[in-house]
Amino acid sequence: MKLVSWNVNGLRAILRKGFLDYLEQERPDVLCLQETRCSPDDVEQLWPVSYATFWHVAEKRGYSGTALFTKPRPLAVTRGMGPGAPDREGRVLTAEFPDFFLVNVYVPNSQRELTRLAYRQQWDADFRRYLRRLERRKPVIFCGDLNVAHTELDLANPKANVGNHGFTPEERAGFTALINAGFVDTFREFESGGGHYTWWSQMPGVRARNVGWRIDYFLISAALRPRLKAAFIRPAVMGSDHCPVGIELAP
Repeated sequence: MKLVSWNVNGLRAILRKGFLDYLEQERPDVLCLQETRCSPDDVEQLWPVSYATFWHVAEKRGYSGTALFTKPRPLAVTRGMGPGAPDREGRVLTAEFPDFFLVNVYVPNSQRELTRLAYRQQWDADFRRYLRRLERRKPVIFCGDLNVAHTELDLANPKANVGNHGFTPEERAGFTALINAGFVDTFREFESGGGHYTWWSQMPGVRARNVGWRIDYFLISAALRPRLKAAFIRPAVMGSDHCPVGIELAP
């Protein structure tokens, strides 16, 4: 089973940049999208019939949002983190399958002046509790743009970015708390070195020089580790400032 995640930075825009060609080439069983910035009414007529699609649209038009394309039909799909946790920005979309939950997430950005860092810290704690609630029922896979580079290996210029949004001690500690809770960073199960990134600034030449950050992830419950056969990053896939990431699971 192949699962892929991609922050497309505007689905309507990436449709003009070969998105459907990529979908045909990659052929994921499940595709999780973040930062869709649109509603299904804008684009859904274009999807291959082999995929069922589910959406979580932000209240603010043209902002944030997540979507799920899936060949296996989920048992249930839910939006947000449950009662009492409104998700007006469309950031959490959960699909329940027979043997795991899949959570598609677009984590809030702390912003350049760290104006949203306190909100982000609370959001991280709430999200971690949500994952643990799910995990009491069955194993969890979660993926998406987590808006943090966990270690110095996960960005090209760590020293210059210490304390900047996406690499603050608080955001990194939030990721470490997920690891301490028993979740596995799937890519690091296969690759221990640096130079592997999923996001690049849109300034000229930055992506060509691979001056990037790894901020898009798949994490899994430890119980699913025996089924993990591969984890990958697709840096050659263009169209967004992020690239797709994915995993393959044995039956």
